[in-house]
Amino acid sequence: MARTSTSPDPAEPADAPAPADLLGDIRTALPSLAPAERRVAEAVLGDPAQAALLSISALAARARTSVTTVMRFCRTVGLTNYPQLRLALAGAAAREHALRGDRPPISTDISATDSLEQVVEKIVYNETRSLQDTGAGLDVATLRRAVDAVAGARRIDIFGMGASGFVGQDLHQKLHRIGLMAFIWTDVHAALTAAALLGSADVAIGISHSGATADTVEPLQVAAGRGATTIALTNFARSPIAECADLLLTTAAHETPYRSGATASRIAQLAVVDCLFVGVAQRSYDHATEAINGTWGAIHGRGTRRLPSAPPRAPEPPVVRAGTDTCHTPGTRGGASSAPAGHGAGPGRAAGAHR
Repeated sequence: MARTSTSPDPAEPADAPAPADLLGDIRTALPSLAPAERRVAEAVLGDPAQAALLSISALAARARTSVTTVMRFCRTVGLTNYPQLRLALAGAAAREHALRGDRPPISTDISATDSLEQVVEKIVYNETRSLQDTGAGLDVATLRRAVDAVAGARRIDIFGMGASGFVGQDLHQKLHRIGLMAFIWTDVHAALTAAALLGSADVAIGISHSGATADTVEPLQVAAGRGATTIALTNFARSPIAECADLLLTTAAHETPYRSGATASRIAQLAVVDCLFVGVAQRSYDHATEAINGTWGAIHGRGTRRLPSAPPRAPEPPVVRAGTDTCHTPGTRGGASSAPAGHGAGPGRAAGAHR
């Protein structure tokens, strides 16, 4: 069994400041890590409180790697030494406990045996944490520059596929309602065509949870080549979409690219989209308010106006069925009238006499 230690390694000072959201930074770096470093990250993310108690050799043993790899992992996530990692993990675990209170830790993995009550608890917990961590990690200075770019753009083209495309549609609808020329493209051919027509006065926004969706990355690359200001919204700062973005906005959803990107990630993306939209709307507050009220009134008024009533339909004539002497009127129960066509329905008439 790996030995645990509760004191930092004395040879390595831990006075340098740690990142404000270390766990979020580790999740962001996860896809770009080498396999051995990824095992260290997974061990840390799996139980930050326990990892904070481990010596560097114990953590290396738990991750099935070497001490050198653990040190390399520390530098990869912006730390200078291992004691700094331990202190940051202890702080993250303390914040987690403060948010959770006396309740036991909640696993966000949903199993086939979970009750519906457990499903609700896990989803709400996971999405709440994603929103909190996204807000804490959002670079407001970059967001402000993105607001400036969108507010002053000639046109705004938004690229997104799958679940990210729905988030793009939400942003498009919001921008369009305040009178901005915005477009949403969820087909790669249409996106590439639109990107090729952009210029330096335009803004292109790519939305991808993983940051590696080629159908989103490629149009953003084309837009960048045309001189447009490019904005990327992703959960992973070290991803292909970040390389072609002038401005990078990140979420901190508690998912990886190997799990569904349509739950907590979507909620976090929508929160950033709302921040961007409200910032843009504030730049022309009176105009935006008037536009929102006007568009709301146009839609809301549809439910209060009386539409002209349709003229009554003329009754349809009876139809004689071929080969029989019975007729039926469309809409009658059973599909036939009670009397044969052109004959009396006397009791002595044999059923099926006319075939």
